[in-house]
Amino acid sequence: MSDSPFGFGLPPEEPEDGDEGKKKDPAGGGQRSGGQGGGNPFGANPFGFGGLPGMGGPGGADNPFAAMFGSLNPNDLGAAFQQLGQMLSYEGGPVNWDMAKQIARQVVAQGTADGTKDASVGPAEKAAVEEAVRLADLWLDGVTSLPSGANTAVAWSRAEWVEATLPAWQQLVDPVAERVGTAMGDVLPEEMQAMAGPLIGMMRSMGGAMFGQQIGQAVGALAGEVVGSTDVGLPLGPAGKAALLPLNIETFGKDLGVPKDEVRLYLALREAAHQRLFAHVPWLRSHLFGAVEGYARGIKVDTSKLEEAVGQLDPTHPEQLQEALQQGMFQPEDTPEQKAALARLETALALVEGWVDAVVHEAAKSRLTSADALRETLRRRRASGGPAEQTFATLIGLELRPRRLRDASRLWASLTDARGVDGRDDLWEHPDMLPTASDLDDPDGFVHREHLDFSEIDKMLGEAARGDGDDEGKDDSAK
Repeated sequence: MSDSPFGFGLPPEEPEDGDEGKKKDPAGGGQRSGGQGGGNPFGANPFGFGGLPGMGGPGGADNPFAAMFGSLNPNDLGAAFQQLGQMLSYEGGPVNWDMAKQIARQVVAQGTADGTKDASVGPAEKAAVEEAVRLADLWLDGVTSLPSGANTAVAWSRAEWVEATLPAWQQLVDPVAERVGTAMGDVLPEEMQAMAGPLIGMMRSMGGAMFGQQIGQAVGALAGEVVGSTDVGLPLGPAGKAALLPLNIETFGKDLGVPKDEVRLYLALREAAHQRLFAHVPWLRSHLFGAVEGYARGIKVDTSKLEEAVGQLDPTHPEQLQEALQQGMFQPEDTPEQKAALARLETALALVEGWVDAVVHEAAKSRLTSADALRETLRRRRASGGPAEQTFATLIGLELRPRRLRDASRLWASLTDARGVDGRDDLWEHPDMLPTASDLDDPDGFVHREHLDFSEIDKMLGEAARGDGDDEGKDDSAK
């Protein structure tokens, strides 16, 4: 788990301003007192902006807006009002996804730390990606019984990756954000909630905007590093669409000493292998996303910290709430259900990534001179917590790290030797046929163990059901 497992650790857009905001300690500061408004979790100011100069304090009572924004230049003032307006006007779900997309696109437009700017994909790059995926699928035909899962092959810019993957991020993040949004509406005492409907709505709107900002920052940063649509081991893009990012592939392979064509082809093999698995194992996507959602249901929100953060909120420095969200406000409950959901997800990810690793290596080892080097580079990138895993941990506090990737890859390779390609891939027919975490400890025992054929059982049950119906019909006619 990350140091701030349920926080949102990426920096605000203007860290320098944010630092200034953190250093300010206005009198009153939104702190709760035993005096006036002592029963109000936001301090004396009922709207929670107790840290604002001029809001009920000396020196600014005549013109509170001058005290609030007088130190800002006109451009900053307009931006502050616009940002605050976006926060307060949002009326959608737990995350302001319009804001998330807008900020992600802005992050992409700024370019990566090495100075690389996003650019539209040209015809030559598109043709190279299409050819690489076509050849990859041809090679994979000989090493897996699962048919091609890619109806099309596309070359995306970073901005196109953002647009295409946001629906999947929404499915993954919304369960967590829903809990936080509910908590933001529950910080008022019960006796006050009935009278504070507008305030609760405002807080939820701000929560949706805060999540939107953080997710936009994270997804935009991730767009500068991913090489395809399946980097986190989940199908983030549309079904049946194998996608590669030529600009990021070039950056990924720059210092490897491997020909660009080989890097592209190896990554195309991985993308195409993932597509086969998710296309022809119909229960796998819901199994993985369900494990994430099950884990999210156990999230616990420390409302006392939330009350304090909201009570000290300064609208001119909204990143202060982001910082509060980063400081351990969310913690997973250490329950059997929580542990089971985490174990189920980690094992499933290891099996997915291990299968892809084993199948791609089998397809590439005799064809690409750099197959071993590329395999090891990608193994380390995934297993040691690459950018994709870190971003996801920042977003919802869950590391998508296949911790036992090497064990799973060895197990799939052993299954291939013992049962052949068809026998290995038949295990994807039903989730109960797959290896468990304990099987990764004893791969030989699993490989040589007899397994039930669930397809035959289903067939027998279907025939029995039809037979029972025929017998009942015969009995009725004989009466």
